[in-house]
Amino acid sequence: MKMTEKFGLMIFCLGMWLTDSTTTLVRKVRREERGDVPGWVMITLMSALLVAALIAIAGPRLQDLFNQAIDRVAGMK
Repeated sequence: MKMTEKFGLMIFCLGMWLTDSTTTLVRKVRREERGDVPGWVMITLMSALLVAALIAIAGPRLQDLFNQAIDRVAGMK
């Protein structure tokens, strides 16, 4: 058996093992974890509110910094 054939067989076996391991893990997680939808919804909404607050507070300053940086790169100032 050539070296490339051995390498190909090894990669194939590794892929099969990873597929089997991943499938087993997914089945186990699906059985044991039902999820906390309200918790994830709350985290998502809080993150969105935090981003909106940061944009509202720091948005104009960040926009000025961005414009200054672009002007310097473009050689306008």
